[in-house]
Amino acid sequence: MANIKYKVCVLTLTYANRWQFLEQVLKRVLSFAPVTQVVVVNNAALYNVEEYAGQLNDSRVKVLNNTENLGSAGGYKQALEYAYQQTNADMVWLLDDDNLPDVNALDILLHNWEKIEGANDQKALYCLREDRPPHVKIARGQDPGRYYLVPNNFMGFSIFNIFKNRLSKARDQFSGSSAYLARATMPYVPYGGLLMHRAMIELIGFPDEKFYLYVDDSEYTYRITKNGGTIWLIPACKVVDIDQSQGLTYQPKAFHSHLLDQWSFRTYYAVRNRMYFYSRNAMSSRLIFGINKNLYLVYLWVISILSSKRKEYRKFLTAVKDGLKGKMGKAQPGKW
Repeated sequence: MANIKYKVCVLTLTYANRWQFLEQVLKRVLSFAPVTQVVVVNNAALYNVEEYAGQLNDSRVKVLNNTENLGSAGGYKQALEYAYQQTNADMVWLLDDDNLPDVNALDILLHNWEKIEGANDQKALYCLREDRPPHVKIARGQDPGRYYLVPNNFMGFSIFNIFKNRLSKARDQFSGSSAYLARATMPYVPYGGLLMHRAMIELIGFPDEKFYLYVDDSEYTYRITKNGGTIWLIPACKVVDIDQSQGLTYQPKAFHSHLLDQWSFRTYYAVRNRMYFYSRNAMSSRLIFGINKNLYLVYLWVISILSSKRKEYRKFLTAVKDGLKGKMGKAQPGKW
């Protein structure tokens, strides 16, 4: 029997022409008894989202229409504000428009919510997305510190961790796959798959619109951790990405970099915002950070020459500088 002790409001946002994904997600969450409202933010999609969603004939679906794309930060802020101010839901469950939860996902989440101790504003739960290797490894017991907020790293590179990382990878090859834990902790998570109580929203507020796109979810959910709360990854609760994220299908090539080969507005925001977030949350030594930064930039400069991506390299440098200097917000097209 479904757990109906809590009223859950599902929040999602969509853009472009993604009804083929959104429809599947809406039908799945509307089949869950605890879901009392579904808020869909229409980020200037290329079709009439309200009309298509209306064909589901379910009054629980509310579409918020935008004439321009507010990005993930603005879109989820809008959805969270609506849920917090306009609904009586106890909890919000954030899902991207291509995050299809398992049929028992919400029941598992709510069951774990009851079992895990802690005040409503001191815990949040997160579903496992198995297409993200770090999440899978953490679910199997690895230290999240291996993947998140590595001190003084630059784009994930730290010369002082090279030997440790090689050793860890070698151990991974020979240790095999261990079973999933019942739960594991993470310092921050993406929006898609996050369940939290309205009391948490009251504590941490809403996403920061100046990120516009990418890393806004990291900054937002890291507020949970910084405020003394815990984000619990629940491996038994799974969400499948029915549309693969950018970069997951990239095939590595010798003397190439995915950053340069796939340069776009998305890459600009990802690099800029990562610089902003990490320099403020993972930098303990400017000297060590500077060493890692300069070594990585020299490496990428060489790669840019060998792969004929000098223009993209210069744009990468701009993104890095903008992030470190705090030049945030929606950027002009010339940045990418």
